[in-house]
Amino acid sequence: MTTARDQDNAGRGIRQSMSDLHTWVGLLLGWVLYAMFLTGTVSYFKDELSQWTRPELARLVELPDPAVVAQRVADAFDKIAPGTSQWSIRLPDARNNSAYAFWRTTTREPGQRGFAEGHFDPATGERVSARDTLGGEFFYRFHFQFHYMPVVWGRWLAGIAAMFMLIAIISGVITHKKIFVDFFTFRWGKGQRSWLDAHNVLSVFGLPFHAMITYTGLVTLMAMYMPWAGQVAIKTPAERQQMQAEISAFAQPGKPAGQKVSLASVENMVRQAQERWGHDNVGRVSATHPGDAAARVIVTRGDPGRISMSPQYMEFEGTTGKLLSVRDQVGAAAETRGVLYALHLGRFSDPVTRWLYFLVSFMGTVMVGTGLVMWTVKRRQKLSDPQRPYFGFRLVERLNIASIAGLLIAMTAFMWGNRLLPTTLAGRSNWEIDLFFMVWATTLLHALLRPAKAAWVEQLWAASALLLLLPVLNAMTTQRPLWHSLAQGDWVFAGIDLMCWVLAALHAVLAVRTARYQVKAPAKRKADRPAAVAVASGGAAE
Repeated sequence: MTTARDQDNAGRGIRQSMSDLHTWVGLLLGWVLYAMFLTGTVSYFKDELSQWTRPELARLVELPDPAVVAQRVADAFDKIAPGTSQWSIRLPDARNNSAYAFWRTTTREPGQRGFAEGHFDPATGERVSARDTLGGEFFYRFHFQFHYMPVVWGRWLAGIAAMFMLIAIISGVITHKKIFVDFFTFRWGKGQRSWLDAHNVLSVFGLPFHAMITYTGLVTLMAMYMPWAGQVAIKTPAERQQMQAEISAFAQPGKPAGQKVSLASVENMVRQAQERWGHDNVGRVSATHPGDAAARVIVTRGDPGRISMSPQYMEFEGTTGKLLSVRDQVGAAAETRGVLYALHLGRFSDPVTRWLYFLVSFMGTVMVGTGLVMWTVKRRQKLSDPQRPYFGFRLVERLNIASIAGLLIAMTAFMWGNRLLPTTLAGRSNWEIDLFFMVWATTLLHALLRPAKAAWVEQLWAASALLLLLPVLNAMTTQRPLWHSLAQGDWVFAGIDLMCWVLAALHAVLAVRTARYQVKAPAKRKADRPAAVAVASGGAAE
Protein backbone atom coordinates (compact mmCIF):
# COMPACT_ATOMS: atom_id res chain seq x y z
CA MET A 1 0.00 0.00 0.00
CA THR A 2 1.40 3.38 -1.04
CA THR A 3 1.92 5.79 1.84
CA ALA A 4 1.97 9.57 1.75
CA ARG A 5 5.73 9.46 2.36
CA ASP A 6 6.20 7.18 -0.67
CA GLN A 7 4.16 9.56 -2.81
CA ASP A 8 6.18 12.51 -1.56
CA ASN A 9 9.44 10.70 -2.30
CA ALA A 10 8.17 9.85 -5.77
CA GLY A 11 7.26 13.49 -6.33
CA ARG A 12 10.72 14.59 -5.24
CA GLY A 13 12.23 11.98 -7.56
CA ILE A 14 10.28 13.28 -10.54
CA ARG A 15 11.15 16.87 -9.70
CA GLN A 16 14.83 15.99 -9.33
CA SER A 17 14.78 14.27 -12.74
CA MET A 18 13.06 17.28 -14.25
CA SER A 19 15.57 19.57 -12.53
CA ASP A 20 18.47 17.69 -14.10
CA LEU A 21 16.75 17.76 -17.48
CA HIS A 22 16.03 21.48 -17.11
CA THR A 23 19.65 22.22 -16.18
CA TRP A 24 21.31 20.35 -19.01
CA VAL A 25 18.78 21.13 -21.73
CA GLY A 26 19.08 24.80 -20.82
CA LEU A 27 22.88 24.67 -20.83
CA LEU A 28 23.60 22.69 -24.01
CA LEU A 29 21.99 25.24 -26.33
CA GLY A 30 21.64 28.07 -23.85
CA TRP A 31 24.11 30.29 -25.70
CA VAL A 32 22.23 29.81 -28.97
CA LEU A 33 18.92 30.51 -27.21
CA TYR A 34 20.30 33.68 -25.62
CA ALA A 35 21.39 34.99 -29.04
CA MET A 36 18.00 34.09 -30.52
CA PHE A 37 16.11 35.79 -27.70
CA LEU A 38 18.18 39.00 -27.76
CA THR A 39 18.16 39.46 -31.53
CA GLY A 40 14.50 38.45 -31.63
CA THR A 41 13.72 41.06 -28.96
CA VAL A 42 15.27 43.94 -30.91
CA SER A 43 13.56 42.63 -34.07
CA TYR A 44 10.22 43.86 -32.75
CA PHE A 45 11.59 47.27 -33.75
CA LYS A 46 13.46 46.13 -36.85
CA ASP A 47 11.71 48.68 -39.06
CA GLU A 48 12.69 51.49 -36.71
CA LEU A 49 16.28 50.20 -36.57
CA SER A 50 16.33 50.12 -40.36
CA GLN A 51 15.24 53.76 -40.41
CA TRP A 52 18.01 54.65 -37.95
CA THR A 53 20.63 52.91 -40.10
CA ARG A 54 19.57 54.97 -43.14
CA PRO A 55 19.63 58.57 -41.85
CA GLU A 56 19.63 59.91 -45.43
CA LEU A 57 15.96 59.01 -45.81
CA ALA A 58 13.74 61.86 -44.67
CA ARG A 59 11.17 61.35 -41.94
CA LEU A 60 7.57 61.19 -43.07
CA VAL A 61 5.58 63.97 -41.43
CA GLU A 62 2.31 62.49 -42.70
CA LEU A 63 1.51 59.32 -44.57
CA PRO A 64 1.08 59.73 -48.34
CA ASP A 65 -1.70 58.13 -50.34
CA PRO A 66 -0.57 54.51 -51.01
CA ALA A 67 -2.29 54.45 -54.42
CA VAL A 68 -0.44 57.54 -55.63
CA VAL A 69 2.89 56.26 -54.32
CA ALA A 70 2.39 52.89 -56.03
CA GLN A 71 1.75 54.60 -59.37
CA ARG A 72 4.78 56.87 -59.01
CA VAL A 73 7.17 54.02 -58.28
CA ALA A 74 5.64 51.80 -60.98
CA ASP A 75 6.26 54.59 -63.50
CA ALA A 76 9.87 54.83 -62.31
CA PHE A 77 10.53 51.23 -63.38
CA ASP A 78 10.05 52.26 -67.01
CA LYS A 79 13.28 54.28 -66.63
CA ILE A 80 15.42 52.30 -64.22
CA ALA A 81 14.40 48.72 -65.08
CA PRO A 82 12.87 48.50 -68.57
CA GLY A 83 12.19 44.93 -69.56
CA THR A 84 12.16 43.55 -66.02
CA SER A 85 10.06 40.41 -65.61
CA GLN A 86 8.98 41.14 -62.03
CA TRP A 87 8.93 43.95 -59.52
CA SER A 88 7.51 44.38 -56.04
CA ILE A 89 6.92 47.55 -54.00
CA ARG A 90 6.54 47.73 -50.23
CA LEU A 91 4.54 50.87 -49.65
CA PRO A 92 5.43 53.37 -46.89
CA ASP A 93 3.53 53.21 -43.63
CA ALA A 94 3.77 54.42 -40.04
CA ARG A 95 6.98 52.40 -39.51
CA ASN A 96 8.62 52.74 -42.94
CA ASN A 97 9.50 56.16 -44.28
CA SER A 98 10.22 55.15 -47.88
CA ALA A 99 8.86 52.94 -50.62
CA TYR A 100 11.19 49.96 -50.89
CA ALA A 101 11.23 47.93 -54.09
CA PHE A 102 13.10 45.05 -55.66
CA TRP A 103 13.05 43.89 -59.26
CA ARG A 104 14.57 41.23 -61.45
CA THR A 105 17.46 42.37 -63.59
CA THR A 106 17.62 41.64 -67.28
CA THR A 107 21.33 40.78 -67.09
CA ARG A 108 23.01 38.81 -64.37
CA GLU A 109 26.69 39.43 -63.71
CA PRO A 110 28.88 36.87 -61.89
CA GLY A 111 28.36 37.03 -58.14
CA GLN A 112 25.02 38.84 -58.38
CA ARG A 113 21.69 37.37 -57.26
CA GLY A 114 19.69 38.32 -60.32
CA PHE A 115 17.73 41.18 -58.78
CA ALA A 116 18.26 44.77 -57.68
CA GLU A 117 16.69 46.82 -54.91
CA GLY A 118 16.28 50.43 -53.89
CA HIS A 119 14.40 53.02 -51.87
CA PHE A 120 12.07 55.56 -53.46
CA ASP A 121 10.85 58.95 -52.30
CA PRO A 122 7.08 58.66 -51.72
CA ALA A 123 6.58 62.29 -52.71
CA THR A 124 8.26 62.08 -56.12
CA GLY A 125 8.67 58.40 -56.95
CA GLU A 126 12.35 59.03 -57.61
CA ARG A 127 14.98 56.59 -56.41
CA VAL A 128 16.88 58.03 -53.45
CA SER A 129 20.42 57.30 -52.37
CA ALA A 130 20.81 55.53 -49.03
CA ARG A 131 23.75 53.71 -47.51
CA ASP A 132 24.01 50.01 -48.22
CA THR A 133 22.93 48.22 -45.03
CA LEU A 134 20.62 45.48 -43.86
CA GLY A 135 19.76 47.50 -40.77
CA GLY A 136 17.32 45.81 -38.42
CA GLU A 137 16.74 43.10 -41.02
CA PHE A 138 20.13 41.60 -40.09
CA PHE A 139 19.11 40.99 -36.47
CA TYR A 140 15.74 39.61 -37.61
CA ARG A 141 17.36 37.15 -40.02
CA PHE A 142 20.08 36.20 -37.54
CA HIS A 143 17.35 35.43 -34.99
CA PHE A 144 16.20 32.32 -36.84
CA GLN A 145 18.80 31.45 -39.48
CA PHE A 146 22.10 32.85 -38.12
CA HIS A 147 24.86 33.62 -40.63
CA TYR A 148 27.85 32.14 -42.48
CA MET A 149 25.95 28.88 -42.95
CA PRO A 150 23.33 27.62 -45.37
CA VAL A 151 19.90 29.06 -44.55
CA VAL A 152 18.39 25.58 -44.12
CA TRP A 153 21.07 24.61 -41.58
CA GLY A 154 20.50 27.80 -39.63
CA ARG A 155 16.77 27.23 -39.49
CA TRP A 156 17.24 23.65 -38.37
CA LEU A 157 19.56 24.83 -35.59
CA ALA A 158 16.99 27.43 -34.55
CA GLY A 159 14.27 24.76 -34.51
CA ILE A 160 16.34 22.40 -32.37
CA ALA A 161 17.11 25.23 -29.96
CA ALA A 162 13.41 26.15 -29.78
CA MET A 163 12.53 22.53 -28.99
CA PHE A 164 15.13 22.54 -26.21
CA MET A 165 13.58 25.74 -24.90
CA LEU A 166 10.12 24.17 -24.88
CA ILE A 167 11.46 21.20 -22.90
CA ALA A 168 13.21 23.58 -20.51
CA ILE A 169 9.96 25.49 -19.90
CA ILE A 170 7.93 22.35 -19.19
CA SER A 171 10.60 20.77 -16.98
CA GLY A 172 11.11 24.07 -15.16
CA VAL A 173 7.42 24.28 -14.25
CA ILE A 174 7.47 20.71 -12.94
CA THR A 175 10.70 21.29 -11.02
CA HIS A 176 9.55 24.34 -9.05
CA LYS A 177 6.91 23.10 -6.63
CA LYS A 178 6.39 26.61 -5.25
CA ILE A 179 7.00 28.49 -8.48
CA PHE A 180 4.25 31.06 -7.96
CA VAL A 181 5.25 31.63 -4.32
CA ASP A 182 8.84 32.16 -5.46
CA PHE A 183 7.57 34.77 -7.92
CA PHE A 184 7.02 37.14 -4.99
CA THR A 185 10.42 36.38 -3.44
CA PHE A 186 13.62 38.16 -4.39
CA ARG A 187 16.66 38.35 -2.13
CA TRP A 188 19.14 40.95 -3.32
CA GLY A 189 22.89 40.44 -2.86
CA LYS A 190 22.65 36.78 -1.80
CA GLY A 191 24.83 35.26 -4.52
CA GLN A 192 23.41 32.00 -5.83
CA ARG A 193 20.07 32.62 -4.11
CA SER A 194 19.70 36.00 -5.86
CA TRP A 195 20.41 34.50 -9.29
CA LEU A 196 17.83 31.77 -8.65
CA ASP A 197 15.24 34.29 -7.45
CA ALA A 198 15.80 36.47 -10.51
CA HIS A 199 15.51 33.44 -12.78
CA ASN A 200 12.26 32.36 -11.10
CA VAL A 201 10.65 35.81 -11.14
CA LEU A 202 11.44 36.41 -14.81
CA SER A 203 10.35 32.89 -15.74
CA VAL A 204 6.95 33.08 -14.04
CA PHE A 205 6.19 36.66 -15.05
CA GLY A 206 6.55 35.91 -18.75
CA LEU A 207 5.67 32.20 -18.67
CA PRO A 208 2.64 32.41 -21.04
CA PHE A 209 4.60 34.61 -23.43
CA HIS A 210 7.71 32.39 -23.34
CA ALA A 211 5.64 29.27 -24.03
CA MET A 212 3.73 31.02 -26.82
CA ILE A 213 6.78 32.53 -28.49
CA THR A 214 8.66 29.21 -28.39
CA TYR A 215 5.82 27.11 -29.74
CA THR A 216 4.83 29.61 -32.45
CA GLY A 217 8.47 29.86 -33.46
CA LEU A 218 8.38 26.16 -34.24
CA VAL A 219 5.09 26.54 -36.10
CA THR A 220 6.49 29.21 -38.45
CA LEU A 221 8.84 26.65 -40.00
CA MET A 222 6.80 23.50 -39.42
CA ALA A 223 6.59 22.75 -43.16
CA MET A 224 10.37 22.41 -43.21
CA TYR A 225 10.65 20.44 -39.95
CA MET A 226 7.74 18.08 -40.66
CA PRO A 227 6.97 18.03 -44.41
CA TRP A 228 5.70 14.45 -44.58
CA ALA A 229 2.02 15.12 -43.87
CA GLY A 230 1.89 17.67 -46.66
CA GLN A 231 3.66 15.34 -49.06
CA VAL A 232 1.14 12.58 -48.35
CA ALA A 233 -1.95 14.81 -48.46
CA ILE A 234 -0.92 16.94 -51.46
CA LYS A 235 0.00 14.83 -54.43
CA THR A 236 -0.93 16.69 -57.63
CA PRO A 237 0.84 19.82 -58.96
CA ALA A 238 -2.45 21.72 -58.88
CA GLU A 239 -2.95 21.01 -55.17
CA ARG A 240 0.65 21.95 -54.49
CA GLN A 241 0.18 25.24 -56.33
CA GLN A 242 -3.00 25.92 -54.33
CA MET A 243 -1.17 25.32 -51.05
CA GLN A 244 1.64 27.64 -52.13
CA ALA A 245 -0.92 30.34 -52.93
CA GLU A 246 -2.41 30.00 -49.45
CA ILE A 247 0.91 30.60 -47.68
CA SER A 248 2.36 33.12 -50.14
CA ALA A 249 1.09 36.35 -51.61
CA PHE A 250 2.74 35.65 -54.96
CA ALA A 251 0.76 33.79 -57.57
CA GLN A 252 2.66 31.50 -59.88
CA PRO A 253 3.64 33.65 -62.90
CA GLY A 254 2.74 32.27 -66.28
CA LYS A 255 4.81 32.63 -69.43
CA PRO A 256 5.02 36.00 -71.19
CA ALA A 257 2.92 36.39 -74.31
CA GLY A 258 5.65 38.20 -76.18
CA GLN A 259 3.35 41.10 -77.07
CA LYS A 260 4.20 44.51 -75.62
CA VAL A 261 1.29 46.18 -73.87
CA SER A 262 1.57 48.91 -71.21
CA LEU A 263 0.29 48.35 -67.69
CA ALA A 264 -3.09 49.75 -66.82
CA SER A 265 -3.36 52.27 -64.00
CA VAL A 266 -1.76 50.77 -60.90
CA GLU A 267 -3.34 53.57 -58.88
CA ASN A 268 -6.84 52.39 -59.81
CA MET A 269 -6.01 48.82 -58.81
CA VAL A 270 -4.79 49.99 -55.41
CA ARG A 271 -7.94 52.11 -55.05
CA GLN A 272 -10.06 48.98 -55.39
CA ALA A 273 -8.01 47.31 -52.65
CA GLN A 274 -8.44 50.38 -50.44
CA GLU A 275 -12.20 50.19 -50.84
CA ARG A 276 -12.09 46.62 -49.63
CA TRP A 277 -9.50 46.83 -46.80
CA GLY A 278 -9.26 50.51 -45.86
CA HIS A 279 -7.21 53.47 -47.04
CA ASP A 280 -3.99 52.64 -45.18
CA ASN A 281 -4.22 48.85 -45.19
CA VAL A 282 -2.45 48.16 -48.49
CA GLY A 283 1.04 46.80 -47.88
CA ARG A 284 2.57 45.74 -51.19
CA VAL A 285 2.06 45.89 -54.94
CA SER A 286 3.75 43.31 -57.17
CA ALA A 287 3.75 42.77 -60.94
CA THR A 288 4.83 39.87 -63.12
CA HIS A 289 5.71 40.41 -66.79
CA PRO A 290 4.93 44.15 -66.69
CA GLY A 291 4.74 45.59 -70.19
CA ASP A 292 3.59 42.26 -71.64
CA ALA A 293 0.10 41.14 -72.62
CA ALA A 294 0.27 38.43 -69.95
CA ALA A 295 1.02 40.88 -67.12
CA ARG A 296 -0.52 40.32 -63.72
CA VAL A 297 -0.63 42.74 -60.75
CA ILE A 298 -1.15 41.61 -57.16
CA VAL A 299 -2.12 44.07 -54.43
CA THR A 300 -1.46 42.62 -50.97
CA ARG A 301 -3.04 43.67 -47.71
CA GLY A 302 -0.68 44.98 -45.03
CA ASP A 303 0.00 43.23 -41.73
CA PRO A 304 -0.93 45.94 -39.17
CA GLY A 305 -4.32 45.63 -37.56
CA ARG A 306 -4.99 41.95 -38.33
CA ILE A 307 -3.90 39.02 -36.19
CA SER A 308 -3.06 36.64 -39.03
CA MET A 309 -0.16 36.37 -41.44
CA SER A 310 -2.26 34.46 -43.97
CA PRO A 311 -1.88 36.54 -47.13
CA GLN A 312 -4.84 38.49 -48.41
CA TYR A 313 -4.50 39.84 -51.92
CA MET A 314 -6.34 40.88 -55.06
CA GLU A 315 -5.10 39.78 -58.47
CA PHE A 316 -5.62 42.02 -61.51
CA GLU A 317 -5.10 41.66 -65.22
CA GLY A 318 -2.17 43.97 -65.82
CA THR A 319 -3.15 45.35 -69.21
CA THR A 320 -6.78 46.21 -68.40
CA GLY A 321 -6.89 46.50 -64.61
CA LYS A 322 -9.68 43.93 -64.51
CA LEU A 323 -10.08 42.18 -61.14
CA LEU A 324 -9.40 38.48 -61.65
CA SER A 325 -9.59 37.06 -58.14
CA VAL A 326 -9.76 37.99 -54.48
CA ARG A 327 -8.20 35.89 -51.74
CA ASP A 328 -9.52 36.96 -48.34
CA GLN A 329 -9.91 33.51 -46.81
CA VAL A 330 -7.82 30.37 -46.63
CA GLY A 331 -8.34 26.91 -45.23
CA ALA A 332 -8.54 26.26 -41.50
CA ALA A 333 -5.04 24.81 -41.29
CA ALA A 334 -3.46 27.70 -43.20
CA GLU A 335 -5.38 30.25 -41.11
CA THR A 336 -4.29 28.57 -37.86
CA ARG A 337 -0.68 28.79 -39.03
CA GLY A 338 -1.25 32.42 -40.03
CA VAL A 339 -2.56 33.36 -36.58
CA LEU A 340 0.28 31.60 -34.76
CA TYR A 341 2.80 33.16 -37.12
CA ALA A 342 1.33 36.61 -36.45
CA LEU A 343 1.46 36.06 -32.68
CA HIS A 344 5.16 35.26 -33.00
CA LEU A 345 6.06 38.29 -35.14
CA GLY A 346 3.75 40.79 -33.44
CA ARG A 347 3.45 42.92 -36.57
CA PHE A 348 -0.27 43.43 -35.95
CA SER A 349 0.49 45.36 -32.77
CA ASP A 350 0.20 49.06 -32.06
CA PRO A 351 3.17 50.85 -30.38
CA VAL A 352 2.00 50.02 -26.84
CA THR A 353 1.56 46.32 -27.59
CA ARG A 354 4.89 46.27 -29.42
CA TRP A 355 6.62 47.70 -26.34
CA LEU A 356 4.97 45.03 -24.21
CA TYR A 357 6.30 42.41 -26.61
CA PHE A 358 9.74 43.98 -26.35
CA LEU A 359 9.77 44.15 -22.54
CA VAL A 360 8.52 40.61 -21.93
CA SER A 361 10.86 39.26 -24.60
CA PHE A 362 13.73 41.15 -22.95
CA MET A 363 12.78 39.48 -19.67
CA GLY A 364 12.99 36.16 -21.50
CA THR A 365 16.48 37.09 -22.65
CA VAL A 366 17.49 37.87 -19.07
CA MET A 367 15.83 34.63 -17.93
CA VAL A 368 18.09 32.61 -20.26
CA GLY A 369 21.10 34.67 -19.23
CA THR A 370 20.50 34.23 -15.50
CA GLY A 371 20.05 30.50 -16.05
CA LEU A 372 23.46 30.29 -17.72
CA VAL A 373 25.13 32.36 -15.00
CA MET A 374 23.38 30.39 -12.26
CA TRP A 375 24.97 27.18 -13.57
CA THR A 376 28.45 28.56 -12.88
CA VAL A 377 27.52 30.32 -9.62
CA LYS A 378 25.97 27.15 -8.20
CA ARG A 379 28.91 24.94 -9.12
CA ARG A 380 31.58 27.41 -8.06
CA GLN A 381 30.33 27.06 -4.48
CA LYS A 382 31.12 23.35 -4.66
CA LEU A 383 34.62 23.65 -6.12
CA SER A 384 37.45 22.62 -3.83
CA ASP A 385 39.48 25.53 -5.21
CA PRO A 386 37.31 28.21 -6.89
CA GLN A 387 40.47 29.85 -8.25
CA ARG A 388 41.40 26.70 -10.19
CA PRO A 389 38.20 25.25 -11.68
CA TYR A 390 38.21 22.29 -14.05
CA PHE A 391 38.26 22.76 -17.84
CA GLY A 392 34.50 22.28 -18.44
CA PHE A 393 33.65 24.89 -15.84
CA ARG A 394 36.11 27.38 -17.33
CA LEU A 395 34.72 26.79 -20.82
CA VAL A 396 31.11 27.38 -19.75
CA GLU A 397 32.11 30.49 -17.82
CA ARG A 398 33.99 32.00 -20.78
CA LEU A 399 31.20 31.18 -23.20
CA ASN A 400 28.76 32.87 -20.82
CA ILE A 401 30.82 36.06 -20.86
CA ALA A 402 31.12 36.22 -24.64
CA SER A 403 27.50 35.17 -25.20
CA ILE A 404 25.93 37.62 -22.75
CA ALA A 405 28.16 40.68 -22.49
CA GLY A 406 30.00 40.06 -25.75
CA LEU A 407 26.88 39.77 -27.90
CA LEU A 408 25.59 43.20 -26.93
CA ILE A 409 29.05 44.66 -27.58
CA ALA A 410 28.96 43.12 -31.06
CA MET A 411 25.43 44.41 -31.75
CA THR A 412 26.44 47.91 -30.68
CA ALA A 413 29.59 47.64 -32.82
CA PHE A 414 27.32 46.86 -35.79
CA MET A 415 25.59 50.19 -35.22
CA TRP A 416 28.92 51.99 -34.79
CA GLY A 417 30.04 50.48 -38.09
CA ASN A 418 26.86 51.78 -39.72
CA ARG A 419 27.94 55.31 -38.84
CA LEU A 420 31.70 55.00 -39.42
CA LEU A 421 32.12 52.84 -42.53
CA PRO A 422 32.35 54.94 -45.74
CA THR A 423 29.04 55.12 -47.56
CA THR A 424 30.84 54.40 -50.86
CA LEU A 425 32.51 51.23 -49.57
CA ALA A 426 31.91 48.28 -51.89
CA GLY A 427 29.94 45.52 -50.18
CA ARG A 428 29.25 47.83 -47.28
CA SER A 429 26.37 45.85 -45.77
CA ASN A 430 28.58 42.76 -45.65
CA TRP A 431 31.31 44.75 -43.91
CA GLU A 432 28.86 45.75 -41.18
CA ILE A 433 28.00 42.10 -40.62
CA ASP A 434 31.66 41.05 -40.72
CA LEU A 435 32.42 43.74 -38.13
CA PHE A 436 29.69 42.33 -35.88
CA PHE A 437 31.26 38.86 -35.93
CA MET A 438 34.84 40.11 -35.65
CA VAL A 439 33.99 42.07 -32.52
CA TRP A 440 32.03 39.13 -31.10
CA ALA A 441 34.99 36.79 -31.71
CA THR A 442 37.27 39.36 -30.01
CA THR A 443 35.08 39.29 -26.89
CA LEU A 444 35.45 35.50 -26.75
CA LEU A 445 39.23 35.78 -27.09
CA HIS A 446 39.25 38.42 -24.35
CA ALA A 447 37.16 36.17 -22.08
CA LEU A 448 39.59 33.29 -22.63
CA LEU A 449 42.67 35.36 -21.85
CA ARG A 450 41.45 37.30 -18.81
CA PRO A 451 40.35 36.09 -15.36
CA ALA A 452 36.62 35.48 -15.36
CA LYS A 453 35.63 38.27 -12.98
CA ALA A 454 37.88 40.78 -14.73
CA ALA A 455 36.48 39.75 -18.13
CA TRP A 456 32.90 40.20 -16.90
CA VAL A 457 33.62 43.65 -15.49
CA GLU A 458 35.62 44.86 -18.48
CA GLN A 459 33.09 43.69 -21.05
CA LEU A 460 30.15 45.12 -19.13
CA TRP A 461 31.96 48.46 -18.94
CA ALA A 462 32.81 48.23 -22.66
CA ALA A 463 29.15 47.62 -23.53
CA SER A 464 28.11 50.52 -21.31
CA ALA A 465 30.64 52.88 -22.91
CA LEU A 466 29.74 51.93 -26.48
CA LEU A 467 26.03 52.39 -25.78
CA LEU A 468 26.59 55.67 -23.94
CA LEU A 469 28.63 57.16 -26.80
CA LEU A 470 26.52 55.87 -29.69
CA PRO A 471 24.08 58.84 -29.56
CA VAL A 472 27.11 61.15 -29.50
CA LEU A 473 28.49 59.44 -32.60
CA ASN A 474 25.09 59.76 -34.26
CA ALA A 475 25.06 63.50 -33.51
CA MET A 476 28.55 63.92 -35.01
CA THR A 477 27.93 61.95 -38.20
CA THR A 478 24.31 62.75 -39.15
CA GLN A 479 21.87 65.64 -39.20
CA ARG A 480 19.66 63.81 -36.68
CA PRO A 481 21.11 64.51 -33.18
CA LEU A 482 18.98 63.84 -30.12
CA TRP A 483 18.01 67.45 -29.49
CA HIS A 484 16.93 67.86 -33.12
CA SER A 485 14.94 64.63 -33.03
CA LEU A 486 13.14 65.67 -29.85
CA ALA A 487 12.34 69.11 -31.29
CA GLN A 488 10.98 67.56 -34.52
CA GLY A 489 9.07 64.79 -32.76
CA ASP A 490 11.21 62.16 -34.51
CA TRP A 491 10.70 59.37 -31.99
CA VAL A 492 12.50 56.76 -34.06
CA PHE A 493 15.88 58.44 -33.70
CA ALA A 494 15.16 59.93 -30.27
CA GLY A 495 13.83 56.61 -28.96
CA ILE A 496 16.91 54.65 -30.05
CA ASP A 497 19.26 57.26 -28.54
CA LEU A 498 17.38 57.21 -25.23
CA MET A 499 17.21 53.40 -25.16
CA CYS A 500 20.98 53.27 -25.68
CA TRP A 501 21.44 55.36 -22.54
CA VAL A 502 19.02 53.18 -20.55
CA LEU A 503 20.94 50.06 -21.54
CA ALA A 504 24.25 51.82 -20.84
CA ALA A 505 23.08 52.58 -17.30
CA LEU A 506 21.92 48.99 -16.80
CA HIS A 507 25.29 47.58 -17.87
CA ALA A 508 27.12 50.09 -15.69
CA VAL A 509 25.14 48.91 -12.65
CA LEU A 510 25.91 45.29 -13.52
CA ALA A 511 29.60 46.11 -13.90
CA VAL A 512 29.72 47.78 -10.47
CA ARG A 513 27.83 44.91 -8.82
CA THR A 514 30.10 42.33 -10.45
CA ALA A 515 33.24 44.19 -9.38
CA ARG A 516 32.04 44.22 -5.76
CA TYR A 517 31.04 40.56 -5.71
CA GLN A 518 33.31 38.37 -3.61
CA VAL A 519 33.48 34.61 -4.07
CA LYS A 520 32.99 32.92 -0.71
CA ALA A 521 35.33 30.18 0.37
CA PRO A 522 33.75 26.73 -0.01
CA ALA A 523 32.13 25.44 3.15
CA LYS A 524 33.51 22.22 4.61
CA ARG A 525 31.46 19.19 3.79
CA LYS A 526 29.47 17.69 6.64
CA ALA A 527 31.21 14.34 6.27
CA ASP A 528 34.55 15.99 7.02
CA ARG A 529 33.39 17.82 10.15
CA PRO A 530 33.41 14.86 12.66
CA ALA A 531 36.93 13.95 11.59
CA ALA A 532 38.03 17.53 11.89
CA VAL A 533 36.50 17.78 15.36
CA ALA A 534 38.14 14.54 16.43
CA VAL A 535 41.54 15.69 15.21
CA ALA A 536 41.10 19.03 16.93
CA SER A 537 40.03 17.34 20.21
CA GLY A 538 42.92 14.91 20.06
CA GLY A 539 45.37 17.67 19.49
CA ALA A 540 44.04 19.63 22.43
CA ALA A 541 44.28 16.64 24.76
CA GLU A 542 47.85 16.04 23.84
